[in-house]
Amino acid sequence: MRVSKEELIAVLAPFNPWWRGEPIADLPTWRRAAWRELNRWVTSPPTHRAVLVSGARQVGKTTLLMQQIEALLERGVSPANILYATFDHPLLKLAGIDAVLEAWREREPRVDGPEYLLLDEAQFIRDWGTWVKHQTDFNKQRRIVFTGSTMPLVEAEQESGVGRWHTIRLTTLSFYEYLQIKKLQLPELPALRSLTELFDWSQPEFYRAQELAAPYVGHFHEYLIRGGFPQTAQVESITQAQRLLREDIIDKVLKRDMTALFGVRRILDLEHTFLYLCMHDGGLLNISDLSSNLEVKRPTAQHFIELLEACHLIYRLPPFGYGKDVLKGRFKVYLADATIAPAVLLKGKSVIDDAAALGVATETAVFKHLFARFYPQSVRFTYWHGKQGREVDLVAEIGQQLIPFEVKYRAQHTGARELKGLIELCEQKKIDRGYVVTKSLDDFGLMTGLPQIGETRPQIMRLPAPLLCYWMGASELTQKDVPD
Repeated sequence: MRVSKEELIAVLAPFNPWWRGEPIADLPTWRRAAWRELNRWVTSPPTHRAVLVSGARQVGKTTLLMQQIEALLERGVSPANILYATFDHPLLKLAGIDAVLEAWREREPRVDGPEYLLLDEAQFIRDWGTWVKHQTDFNKQRRIVFTGSTMPLVEAEQESGVGRWHTIRLTTLSFYEYLQIKKLQLPELPALRSLTELFDWSQPEFYRAQELAAPYVGHFHEYLIRGGFPQTAQVESITQAQRLLREDIIDKVLKRDMTALFGVRRILDLEHTFLYLCMHDGGLLNISDLSSNLEVKRPTAQHFIELLEACHLIYRLPPFGYGKDVLKGRFKVYLADATIAPAVLLKGKSVIDDAAALGVATETAVFKHLFARFYPQSVRFTYWHGKQGREVDLVAEIGQQLIPFEVKYRAQHTGARELKGLIELCEQKKIDRGYVVTKSLDDFGLMTGLPQIGETRPQIMRLPAPLLCYWMGASELTQKDVPD
């Protein structure tokens, strides 16, 4: 079906108010940490590539694009050379990218200088990979930024995309970003560029950080149940925030995107699979148990898991190792945000009073923060499984270096007896530094009394979860350090 240029212009014009000399309405002043990386690739790209901003629904991809457009206009780029189009719109989706560009140029003739194309929900563009490849190869004057809510944007067109686009992964809000969007006035915490700086702190510095962090704990717990989506973070009622998460984000992914993009027909089975994962957040995935409980075939269950990961609703962590160790092992599954399970399972605020559920939510948040902070460095995350059922929650692999993280979010202080898995891993892999994520602010500092391993004694840093998540979110702004 052909869509006329007049119809397309009528759709595009409200999305591009700068063509009329009007400002972008209701644009927040705060910016995600990812904005700096995006701005660098748009204004001074290290190489000629398109930019893919990939992330779940409602994490702020469109706002990021609009803030980039505002920055371009402030730099003096001609409004006529900037196009924003969302292919979530039925008419734009139906017309296709080439017709949209023709309508744009009829409405706004080109002027000298680069053209900037910012394309939302590009997974709905027909043969998008081929189109981006062609544009990148043959049109050097165009700088293209496109967003997508599904991983197939990266994976399905890998061959076409090699060297053609740079990916920026946008997760849900970090705790630091959550505090910024809420405009909370809290004591300023010490700046920390790398976690290794903690190993050089004096005891008074630990005491001082504990005192300053006291007001942060309550906000951290609220962050866990309110959620890291900008929309839900700004809603006053936690009940309403969780309802918005269920209805505006989760339901749209499960009941609309899965059908439109992947042709899923068994939506109820898919929803049951997701509910199962919500009930086992942060746990090892037993695909046989899942298949048996939900009465679906194993290949179907496996396919659903892959689709949920593709839509950024879950993360999968392989076991530590390579080759057959990974193939034979079970994946560990984390939800994309700590609040998803409480929202989907209608738990409301009760998570705060449930020690086990709060511990799971914290572990999910810790992983999300570490993943978001070090995704640009291509850090590989796994979990470790040792003898007698001993485990380590997270292992960051940075080149040849291993950095373990164990989450012990409970009232009791953490001692060597509770860290047998972490100590075994350090002994086995000759690791000299690791981290234990704790609950109490006074459960903070370098551990003592650890057994000596060979000629060395590992250094284990106890680090309260609110501080870890705050520092990971704040240091994400630099995108330079690794957690060594």
